[in-house]
Amino acid sequence: MPFIMSVDSFVALIGLTIATAITPGPNNAMVAASGAHFGYRRTLPHILGISLGFGFMIFCVGIFLGEIFQQSKLLREILRWAGVGLLIYVAWRTATAHQIGSQDAGRQPFTFLQAAAIQWLNPKGWAMSIAVTSQFIIIEFPAHSAVIIGLVFSLVGVCTASSWTVLGQAIGRLLQTPLRLIWFNRIMGFLILSCVVFLFQE
Repeated sequence: MPFIMSVDSFVALIGLTIATAITPGPNNAMVAASGAHFGYRRTLPHILGISLGFGFMIFCVGIFLGEIFQQSKLLREILRWAGVGLLIYVAWRTATAHQIGSQDAGRQPFTFLQAAAIQWLNPKGWAMSIAVTSQFIIIEFPAHSAVIIGLVFSLVGVCTASSWTVLGQAIGRLLQTPLRLIWFNRIMGFLILSCVVFLFQE
């Protein structure tokens, strides 16, 4: 596959990817909480699911899904409300966790497929995919440029999500008392829940 993107465009793409991936959001809050509870190794499928899932979503949007999403108000509304329900559930699950590394109530870290599926229920993720592909897709080579964009977002996503997970893991070492853990879980749950408001911003 030829590298058909200019150096300037590629550098701009990497800069944009880092800026959007490193900032706080539901994905980063979830992997930080998972890192605190389960450690990096058990959170790795969650990290890969987020990163590869979103990268694949960008590829699909760049090839053919972007126009469908832009034209279908019903699809946007379905995704919006599905995303609201999902974030509320994840916020509740995070806020009510009890023990670091515990198996109570059947709690487990997200699997690869669960984390990847979450990306497709986020209308902001769709909007970001459309915005990015509209700027960086090369009309003469749509498939090749979509692969490059998807790979960049996937690789940068692994690095940034890993950073948040390691941060959460470090915080987890300080949460050995029940009271500290309760407040950490509540704060992380609130951060995830607060992201619901962004689903209603156009």
